[in-house]
Amino acid sequence: MSTSTGKTSVVPFTHRTIAASAADAIRRKIFDGELKDGEPLRQDLLAAEFGISRTPIREALVQLEAEGLLRIEPHKGAVVRGASVVDIEETFELRGILEPMLLERSGPRLTAEDFEQIEAILNEYSTELRNQNVRRWGELNTSFHCKLYARAGRPQMLSIVEKLLTASDRYTRLQLLHTDGLKRAEQEHAEIVELCRKRQFRTAAELLAHHIGTVKDALIGFVAPAKPMAASSTGRPRRKPARPARASAAT
Repeated sequence: MSTSTGKTSVVPFTHRTIAASAADAIRRKIFDGELKDGEPLRQDLLAAEFGISRTPIREALVQLEAEGLLRIEPHKGAVVRGASVVDIEETFELRGILEPMLLERSGPRLTAEDFEQIEAILNEYSTELRNQNVRRWGELNTSFHCKLYARAGRPQMLSIVEKLLTASDRYTRLQLLHTDGLKRAEQEHAEIVELCRKRQFRTAAELLAHHIGTVKDALIGFVAPAKPMAASSTGRPRRKPARPARASAAT
């Protein structure tokens, strides 16, 4: 059936609730770029595409609004939320505060089995990076981070971070695709795990904070690149007028 973007797709809903499966399908369309920033979502078209009623579609849109992927506008309905600098800053600043705290608490409690699972995630992540399987990048990045923090004993903080990681999935893909983030992400993830193995948890948390900050800066540079200096009528860049010299203080 035709989607709200004119594309055709088949959505195999799972045993999960219909609303949750619909939310997964719409979320994937947003992450894959099939639904563009600012695009309105028509409940009737989505319901027809997925072969379900409007009620679970409505519930799915409310969930996606809570995740920050949509905004609900009066008289217009659900609209895909754009990747603004403010959104990026807030998402990654919160991650930069919460995730190092979780890592410092969880790190000392990680078991040998935990490290095996983390290494397996990193190996799969490396494979998918090289295979350019963009769809899996965000999922594996979220799995990696959440596994690192799983033993922090802070379920509410972890729940918040999981939502932030989900919200930053599309940002992560942008950063990996359009900046030099591929090699850096792989290297820094491995370094964080190695520091935890060596029980250098404070250093690992510092590197994690730096890692998150680097991603934030790269994304902002991509979404809102620096504007060039305005040219003067002679074609040369205009320079700001020099400030008058301040009188030195008497001594």
